[in-house]
Amino acid sequence: MYARSRLGVVVAILFVGGLVAGVGGALVFGPNTGGYDAPRSVYIARGATLDTAIDSLAQADVLVVPAAFRLVARATGWGQQIKSGHYRIAPRRSNYALLDKLRRGLQDPVRITLPPGVQPGALTSVLGRRLERDAGAFRAALRDTSLAEALDSTPARLFGYMLPETYEFYWQTPPEAVVRRVKQGFDRFYERELAAGADSLGLTKREVVTLASIVEWEALVDAEKPAIAGVYLNRLTRGWPLQADPTIQYVLLDTKGARVTRVLYEHLEIDHPYNTYQNQGLPPGPITNPSPSSLRAAARPERHEYLYFAADGTGGHTFSRTLREHNRAAEKYQRMLDERRNDSGGRRNDSGG
Repeated sequence: MYARSRLGVVVAILFVGGLVAGVGGALVFGPNTGGYDAPRSVYIARGATLDTAIDSLAQADVLVVPAAFRLVARATGWGQQIKSGHYRIAPRRSNYALLDKLRRGLQDPVRITLPPGVQPGALTSVLGRRLERDAGAFRAALRDTSLAEALDSTPARLFGYMLPETYEFYWQTPPEAVVRRVKQGFDRFYERELAAGADSLGLTKREVVTLASIVEWEALVDAEKPAIAGVYLNRLTRGWPLQADPTIQYVLLDTKGARVTRVLYEHLEIDHPYNTYQNQGLPPGPITNPSPSSLRAAARPERHEYLYFAADGTGGHTFSRTLREHNRAAEKYQRMLDERRNDSGGRRNDSGG
């Protein structure tokens, strides 16, 4: 009788021990991230404690039972080893797997697409929203004289080399490293796709980027970009003023802080080095960051005899060889505008690009 009682105690102890081991195993190795469809992003700031890290995980709605994660983190000591950064957390991961990722700092890069044809503030805002540092830090990097010189540029021109592509950066990548990598990517793109064409035209890298930046703001239709670049190069070859309206828009941005919907004749009189109605040749540098299609158009322009183009009211342009043809096209466009709305503003410059 005593032996049977003793055996029962042993069985009970083993049962409880197994139960505890099972619960403990489930706590450590069982899933504790949700059953969401795709990995979720979690951002853990520098200097984060276990509690603030849990707050970040909770904000991303990652943890099913935060208390279980906290218990395992404290029991293992791994909660004190969590590294800051951006992490993509897969669904149905265990506390063990999640803590192992965070304590080893196995970060995931952030995908960022740089927009084309913008001003520095717009691009640095994108970077500031997606990476740890704010927009001001990226603006400072673009204006850094030493960095610009190291990248064979100047603070006034460096922004034009911020090639609009999709990149992957780690969340905490320093702004200077981001700018350096994008500029180096531009240089590789230039050597691979643009250098031969630029050399055949006798254009430098700066001139290609500058011309492409004007094309970027002029063209609404990608297919027209080589033709527009060809018009500008024809003017340059003949020693004409470039007379590019996008450069006037840049002048207005620089002097008045905003672009306008219509370039007026009075705007053409502003004394400014980027005013291509008053100054010969290309402006001193790019007016924006041109897209790859605009860069290709500048390095491989369409060969033709057009010297003028005027908007046609559909987003495209009518190209002309003579001023007489161009004036007719401009008048046709003006009549179209007059039919669409009553023009109560100043006279517009409709001479085209």
